[in-house]
Amino acid sequence: MGNRFRARRLGVSLLAMCGQAALVDAHEAIITNQTSDSLSFVDTDAMKESARIEVKGKPAGIALSRDKATALVTAPDSKELVEIDLASRSVKRRLLLGGGPVGVAANPVRPEAYVADWYAHKVFVVDTATMKVAGEVKVGDSPSGLALTPDGKLLLSADRDSDAVSIIDVGTRQRLASIPVGKRPFGITVDDDGRRAYTANVKSDDVTVIDIPERKVVGTVPTGRRPYAVALAQGKGFVTDQYGGTVTVFDQSSLAPVKRIDTCDHAEGIEADALRRNVFVSCWGEDVLLRIDPGTLKVTGKAPVGDGPRAFGKFLR
Repeated sequence: MGNRFRARRLGVSLLAMCGQAALVDAHEAIITNQTSDSLSFVDTDAMKESARIEVKGKPAGIALSRDKATALVTAPDSKELVEIDLASRSVKRRLLLGGGPVGVAANPVRPEAYVADWYAHKVFVVDTATMKVAGEVKVGDSPSGLALTPDGKLLLSADRDSDAVSIIDVGTRQRLASIPVGKRPFGITVDDDGRRAYTANVKSDDVTVIDIPERKVVGTVPTGRRPYAVALAQGKGFVTDQYGGTVTVFDQSSLAPVKRIDTCDHAEGIEADALRRNVFVSCWGEDVLLRIDPGTLKVTGKAPVGDGPRAFGKFLR
């Protein structure tokens, strides 16, 4: 893991697929600020920080509950999963896991969350009702990013030091496959159809595209230096290039490069809002959250946050 463990309300809703809740545009981002042991709340309409709370343990990974009322945050230094009540903006419960918790994902259907353990090479299954460990699944070496298919049936783990992605059956808690990808995959994102997954490969400076049902690689996209995570919006992929100060944009259908957007020093966490009207990027090196218009491919807003914003996972509500 090393020392680099370092959010327009429109009033319109869409009925989501696969039993999920109705989708609405995000109006708030919850940003894990790793160096400052804090969580920033950002109004994404005004692009302004509205609150900040202390969360000890160097918070890094983040996932939101299905109803967006709760955040689950990994704290690598204290080896915990921290539950945050977003209404009261306070820490609710803390679960000691041990090892090196990094990525976290919340199931959209089941009352479960999953936490990648970097050191023990496994994924914890956490019962979110009781905040207790309900099981674990062995995966490849140093799992980092986690992502679920929209139906909540499959969990994908980016196994960084195995240069592979694990596919896990959530119901049986069995590892179904290990798919070789680029070098040192870190962030992983699944599309809205649950058919394709995209991994940001830190060492090979590219994104690997996986056909999930076929369990095979179907393409590779070159990126800037040290890609960290991937977001999808309006038929395009957006990749944060940590060392490039850019976001690489590519066409999802052809996988052809579209543009490289100048953004910030050490762009890391990235997510598109539910209606894909904006893409948000946390900037570790500049302590800001950026907003990008996926149509014009321009930065449209900037909000100062705490020190060392990571926002690794799903942080918009």
